[in-house]
Amino acid sequence: MAIARDGTGMGTTARALWSQVHPVFMTPPLAASVFGAILAGTVAPLLAAIHLVAMFAAVYTAHVKDGYVDFYVRDEDDDHPLTERGCRLALGLSTATVALCCIALAVIVDIVAVTLVVPTWLIAYHHAPQLDTNPVTATTGYPLGIALSVLGGYYVQATTISAVSLAFAVVFLVLLSGIKVIDDAQDYAYDRSIEKRTVAVAVGPDRAYDVAYGLMATALLAVIGLAIGRLFPVTALLAALAFAAVAGIARRAGPELATMLLIRGSYVFLAVLVAAVQFEPLAGFV
Repeated sequence: MAIARDGTGMGTTARALWSQVHPVFMTPPLAASVFGAILAGTVAPLLAAIHLVAMFAAVYTAHVKDGYVDFYVRDEDDDHPLTERGCRLALGLSTATVALCCIALAVIVDIVAVTLVVPTWLIAYHHAPQLDTNPVTATTGYPLGIALSVLGGYYVQATTISAVSLAFAVVFLVLLSGIKVIDDAQDYAYDRSIEKRTVAVAVGPDRAYDVAYGLMATALLAVIGLAIGRLFPVTALLAALAFAAVAGIARRAGPELATMLLIRGSYVFLAVLVAAVQFEPLAGFV
């Protein structure tokens, strides 16, 4: 049976499988893994690579399962590059990859490293159709995966979870939850028609915007407070200012443009934090 819906052959199959790699949503979890490793101070490349591959496979799982549910179960999408068999194969490959990475981390690091990876796959696999129908889990699933990526990337290097790594993870959880609320608001009309209860459906688009920007403001205020308290480097203030500038522009845009701006703003936020940690190491504060 074919794996790709639009043809056969190695090239067509490879393109269909690769189509489930969505860089906009794939980049933050992978960057979070690297950021976690950098926070630890000394980076062991092999451990960083294993955790990075595990995060890639977990996010890939989410993309394949979400596409499968939206096209084959909910009849929400107009097209999908993979057949049902192709989706099952892709899910099997990504799940096996996560499992192999977990085995490697259990042997090289310890079982705690595994417990920080497994939940990312569970969130990814169950996002659709289970978690994405509840306002809380629909909003926090992806951000929680990124928070776990930060903690896991840190733990495989340091074999501990410090106050600073936990604080960064919580900041990302809150900030990205705000962005996710805006992202979900794009599909308000359709989600409401199928009784999919995102925050926008639960409280209305206007209040959803208030919730979203309230969450983002809380995260930025936390960064400012933690930088003043010297748990974060002082230069982390620049990350908060940079994202605040983007959020100010996005606040006046519609859901689609706002989502695009905020996601890219989160890239800037993370990049500035990486630079802040690199130029002002946290060894004295961890």
